[in-house]
Amino acid sequence: MQSSTSFLFVFLVLYLLSAFAHPGEGEDYLKVHKLPATSPYEDVLSFAYYYQKCPEAEAIINQKVAEWINKDYTLAASLIRLHFHDCSVRGCDGSILLNHEGSERKADVSKTLRGFEVIDDIKAEIEKKCPKIVSCTDILTAAARDATVSVGGPYWMVPYGRKDGLVSFAKEAQLVPMGHEDITSLVEFYQSKGLSVLDLAILSGAHTIGRASCGSIQDRLFNYSGTGKPDPSLDAQYLNYLKRKCRWSSDYVDLDATTPKTFDAEYYSNLPKKMGLLSTDEKLYSDPRTAPLVSALAYQPSLFFYQFGVSMAKLGNVQCLLGNEGEIHTNCNFVNSKY
Repeated sequence: MQSSTSFLFVFLVLYLLSAFAHPGEGEDYLKVHKLPATSPYEDVLSFAYYYQKCPEAEAIINQKVAEWINKDYTLAASLIRLHFHDCSVRGCDGSILLNHEGSERKADVSKTLRGFEVIDDIKAEIEKKCPKIVSCTDILTAAARDATVSVGGPYWMVPYGRKDGLVSFAKEAQLVPMGHEDITSLVEFYQSKGLSVLDLAILSGAHTIGRASCGSIQDRLFNYSGTGKPDPSLDAQYLNYLKRKCRWSSDYVDLDATTPKTFDAEYYSNLPKKMGLLSTDEKLYSDPRTAPLVSALAYQPSLFFYQFGVSMAKLGNVQCLLGNEGEIHTNCNFVNSKY
């Protein structure tokens, strides 16, 4: 085996020397080939997709996201959530952005979604520089990444080339997990998107920032499972705090009670203390399939940071429309034929 490896190494060295010694011979093997400006490879995601078509796209997205979050830090979590809702229905296709009667955006379960104005602002600026080139779906995907970084989270590379979808139905918005499901239902939902149990545990960690409406936890505070009593899995002090914060169902409360403005692993440290806001948060720690992951992430924040970028990249690649499967919306609120 060793002599075979040595032979291959010597052969490779001699071949390279020969190629350099006789210019022209072997040049095609040694030079770096570049795709032309109008590449025929439109049906794949690529990190260099806009390199020649719209080189300023990422810079514009980054700048605009920073401007909006500097004015309102809560938009960071909102953009991440908006991206999750988009990819949860029909895959990442920008359908959550379509603003017409009967669309996902108009569904009752979507009423607390925010960040649409950020995407509209980014799109308008990019259209000035590169009209009809950059999809709304790509903008939302990159904005979620930049929003994460803006509050101290990890950076990950985003490949581009997604096309925007042509349909959006309000009834399908009900497919998105809302914080009341059991772990089996969540695992099945994630698996249907090509995501794993690890991705479930990691992406739940986005609750390290952001808020939830008090209406979404009323049953845990006052009438758990129809008992007329609070959820016994909630820490007593935390329960009292939530009752004070949630006098009205229209109020909001932080998902992470300890460091709500910082992207960190405290969310996982809160769960063993019975301080998970949503019932799905509590179940992550009580279910044997996810409990070991919660414990590991609580004690290894660096693991959470690394894997969050990996899991978000996977989320952004869920059932994307490529090539001729969609279009580039010129306005993220409408399909082109209706704008």
